[in-house]
Amino acid sequence: MHTGPIPTVRAARTEDAPHICELLNTIDTIEIGTPETDLHSVEADLTHPEVDLAQDSWLAFEDGRLVAYALVWCESGGERVDMDHYVLPGHQAAGERLLEAAEERCRNVARGNGAGRAVVHLHLNQRPTTDTAILTRRGWRTVRRHQVMVRDLTPHQEPLPEPLPGVTLRACTDEAGRRRAHALVQETFAEHFDHQPRTYEQWLDDIDAARLDWSLVWIAAVEGAGDAAVLVSRNDRSGMGWIGRLGVVKDMRGRGLGGHLLRHAFAVYAGLGRDTLGLGVDTLNESGALRLYEAHGMRLHYAVDTWEVTLPAGG
Repeated sequence: MHTGPIPTVRAARTEDAPHICELLNTIDTIEIGTPETDLHSVEADLTHPEVDLAQDSWLAFEDGRLVAYALVWCESGGERVDMDHYVLPGHQAAGERLLEAAEERCRNVARGNGAGRAVVHLHLNQRPTTDTAILTRRGWRTVRRHQVMVRDLTPHQEPLPEPLPGVTLRACTDEAGRRRAHALVQETFAEHFDHQPRTYEQWLDDIDAARLDWSLVWIAAVEGAGDAAVLVSRNDRSGMGWIGRLGVVKDMRGRGLGGHLLRHAFAVYAGLGRDTLGLGVDTLNESGALRLYEAHGMRLHYAVDTWEVTLPAGG
């Protein structure tokens, strides 16, 4: 018999962003020891043009306190659907109520896309506040692990790397550069786990381009071969600088381009006064990215598991 408070559930609104951010930072602190969610990232999720808050978001309150949050979105146009789900410890019943609602929405999104099933992915800390027994009981399983890695920087004291022979770097500060960066990201990540092709306009929405400093997005060109690598980074996180994408064209790998861009980013961010630069990496990435980052002094900050469930499309 349920003896705790009965949760009140409603869709999120844009003005809920500060309360959602507070919830996520409470969970961050429990899971990784420090709050690392910035308000603008929550706002970007809630205002993304492909999210309909009335149908794709849920908040659960107990005694007036926000205790759980879920969000659904779909980048594939087909069966692959994504979900965010957060719940405070001790409020798992409210969390499962949101999980059930979000699963049903995923089923309907897949049906609307003409798919016969929904393949749903959810990213959770390796040791999450969510009771994973609830997930496994509902048919979820882990399919991948990512590491968030960080590199400690000495502000204003990291030297720029020596130039590579025949290699030039340029920042993507004009429209042509931005479009080229998008094309390189799409090409270099095409074979990566769970990559969804995105148009230029969709990509701009995904990366919250209005807040991006494009002087911190670089392309490496190789003499005689053209543009061969791209690094997309951002300096709008309170906790650290962040590398969102580092990709090298397949037939140009093994020539030191990724390491060169990485060292360039270390120096630039140290010059901006940052003491930490972070990124996420798939531990099963076949390009050798994890080894590259470890070789350049990056260390594990925390691990994230991808959970998956396959649901029949809504009828």
